[in-house]
Amino acid sequence: MRILIVNTSEQTGGAAVAANRLKDALINSGEKAKMLVRDKETDDLTVVGLGHSWRQQWRFLWERWCVFWRLHFGTQQLFQIDIANTGADITRLPEFKEADIIHLHWINQGMLSLKSIRNILDSGKPVVWTMHDMWPATAICHLTLGCQNFKSQCHRCKYLPGKGGDNDLSARVWQRKQAMLRGRNIWFVACSKWLAGEAKKSGLLKGQSITNIPNPIDTRVFCRQDKAEARRRLQLPEDKRLVLFVSQRVTNENKGMQYLIDACTTLTALHPEMAQNTGVVVLGGHAEEMADLLPWPTYALGYVNDTRRIVDVYNAADVFVLPSLSENLPNTIMEAMACGVPSIGFNVGGIPEEIDHRQNGYVAKYRDADDLAAGIRWVLDEADRDVLSRNAVHKVHSSYSEQSVALRYTEVYYEAMAHKMLNI
Repeated sequence: MRILIVNTSEQTGGAAVAANRLKDALINSGEKAKMLVRDKETDDLTVVGLGHSWRQQWRFLWERWCVFWRLHFGTQQLFQIDIANTGADITRLPEFKEADIIHLHWINQGMLSLKSIRNILDSGKPVVWTMHDMWPATAICHLTLGCQNFKSQCHRCKYLPGKGGDNDLSARVWQRKQAMLRGRNIWFVACSKWLAGEAKKSGLLKGQSITNIPNPIDTRVFCRQDKAEARRRLQLPEDKRLVLFVSQRVTNENKGMQYLIDACTTLTALHPEMAQNTGVVVLGGHAEEMADLLPWPTYALGYVNDTRRIVDVYNAADVFVLPSLSENLPNTIMEAMACGVPSIGFNVGGIPEEIDHRQNGYVAKYRDADDLAAGIRWVLDEADRDVLSRNAVHKVHSSYSEQSVALRYTEVYYEAMAHKMLNI
C-alpha cells in the first residue's frame, strides 16, 4: 500500500512532527509512505517538497493578505483563522498519481485550498484526514474557545471585527466547505478522544467517518537517560529541582505561561525556600522574554530543533508543566512522559487522556493557577517521583508506540479503500 501524507511543513509545528513520525512508523511497519510538504527542510528522501518556492510564498502571502483585510488590518487574530482561498493542485504530481491513499494532516496557510481538496476528492482516491485542531470541523477557526456555532452553522464569528454577522466570512466559508464535502466521503481521524467528540458534533461533518487514533512516538529516541549528564551537556544546575515549560513560541497566550508565572509566585509566597532550590527551564522561541517574569531562577534555552538536545532537555527536568488553555493531544507531554518526566496540565482537551491524575502526573483544574501550584508542589515534594516516572514511561509504551499507532492507521486505510471499491 502506497500512502502519501500531506502537511504544510516538514518539521515546524506539532502537526508536522506527528505527521513525520507517522510516516516513519508506517515505513517501519512495511508500508510505502511518502510525505508531501510545502516547506521542505531536510534531505530526507521520503519527504517531497512542492518546489517553486516563490509560488508557494505568494500563495501564503495572498491568503494572509486576504485574512488581514477581513480583519480590518488588525493583527491579533491574523494566524487564528484560515480561509483556504488559495493552494496547490497536487493531483498532477507523480507522488499523488502513484499513491493508493491520500492522507491529509495540517494543510493550511496556502498549502491547499478548498478547491484543491475538492480536486483530491474528485480524483477517486480514498482520503484520510488527521485533525490536529478544529479547522476541518469549523469554517475558519482552529480553536473554538467555547463557541458552539460549528454544531449547526458558523456565523457571527468571535474572531472577526464586531463578531461578524449572519452572513460574515465564516458563514460564507462554511458554505464553501459544505459544497466541497457534498457527496464525498473522508475518513477523519482525531488525535484525541476529546477532539473526536467535538468533531462528531459538527454540522459540517455530519455523515462523515470520524474516529480517534493518537500520535505515535519513537520510544527508542525519547527515553530515560542520565539526568546529571543531560544537565551537564545543557549547562544547567545540578543542585536545583527544575520545572520545564516547552512551546514553539512561549509568548503564545494559549500555552498559558502566565498561569505558570502565577503558580510559581504563589509557591514562593507559601514556601520561600523554593525560590532557592527550584528553577524553571523555558524551551522555545522568545524564551528570554520570560526570564524577568518568573520569581525563580530561569534558564532560557530558546528555540531548539535538534532532537538529541530536546531529549536532553526533557531528561534534565524534574517535572514538565504545560498549562495550555486549549490542546488536542500535545506531543510535548508525550515526549516528556516517554523520558520519564511527570507532567502537569489543565483538565482540557486531550491532556487528561495523556496524564493519569496522581499516577503519572497531575491534572489541574482548568485555568486555576492555585491548583497548578498544588500540582507542582505535589510532584516535587510529596509524590514518589520514581513511581510517577515509571508509570509515565509505561503509559507511553502501551498507548503511543509507533507499532500500535501504525497498525490502527493501516486498518483505517484498508477500510477507506474497501469503501471506494464497493462504490465504483
